[in-house]
Amino acid sequence: MLAVSAVRADARDPLGCLTVAERDEPVPAAGWTTVTVRAAALNRHDLWTLRGVGPAFQRLPIVLGSDAAGVDQEGNPVLVHSVVTEDTRGGEGSAPRWSVLGERYDGTFAERVAVPRENLVPKPAGMSFEDAACLPGAWLTAYRMLFDRAALEPGATVLVQGAGGGVATALIVLGSAAGYRVWVTGRSAERRKQAEALGAEAAFPPGARLPSRVDAVMETVGEATWEHSLRSVRDGGRVVVSGATTGALPPAELTHVFFRELTITGCTLGSRDQLARLARFCTQNRLAPVIDRVLPLSWAREGFRAMSDGTVFGKVVFTP
Repeated sequence: MLAVSAVRADARDPLGCLTVAERDEPVPAAGWTTVTVRAAALNRHDLWTLRGVGPAFQRLPIVLGSDAAGVDQEGNPVLVHSVVTEDTRGGEGSAPRWSVLGERYDGTFAERVAVPRENLVPKPAGMSFEDAACLPGAWLTAYRMLFDRAALEPGATVLVQGAGGGVATALIVLGSAAGYRVWVTGRSAERRKQAEALGAEAAFPPGARLPSRVDAVMETVGEATWEHSLRSVRDGGRVVVSGATTGALPPAELTHVFFRELTITGCTLGSRDQLARLARFCTQNRLAPVIDRVLPLSWAREGFRAMSDGTVFGKVVFTP
């Protein structure tokens, strides 16, 4: 079968570590099954793997990709929840070991992928495979950031740092649908205009002084926006962090944190049940992910290059 793989990692030449070639068919373990992939979504996590930024257990070579929608062995349309959990049997208080597809196990950028049966979620009947493939990663993260980690009431004001990424566009669409007042920062006038078209009430240049402080900041950018995030949130507010695209070591600004009693909380993906609820929420509210481009799997390198160059607004989707 055709698959997109990372054969090694190199921070200076990540795309040189990418191959599109024939691979052996997956052989599912006990309790696992195979899904015929109809669409798979690219995440920055895949680019980080090529750059050598990943968990200590990262396996190379490996088929990349964590998000997918397809058809199971019984012919049912499904979404693939990308988090694989293994009980380490380490005794009371030990946390289960988990990974994302494309780290310890081959991922979804292939014609077929092996996954645990319990990771399959029925695809809503009215949702395309391309839209469904975007939900398990960026959209699930955004859903949990807003409705779980930030715990905001309708009518709250939310600042989304960095319009254009998959998580950021999902935050705008989901937040607007939930009744939040969504403000966004974007580095270009075009991106700010696109954010407003998605439902943002207002969009500002990076670092701009806002009309008022917000109830929560959704942070995926990192060093470039961290200072602005802390200064933009109200006293007692929250900063929810799910990424650090521009760097993970900004000044802590601890005086802001303790004196203004801020809460800083992290967020990584979400549960299978949250993915199912997200799919229902999108169907009931007729929400669709923002897709920048759909490419055949054989053209995956072009999608990776666009993400690396920063020219993507929304998601890149591959179709085997």
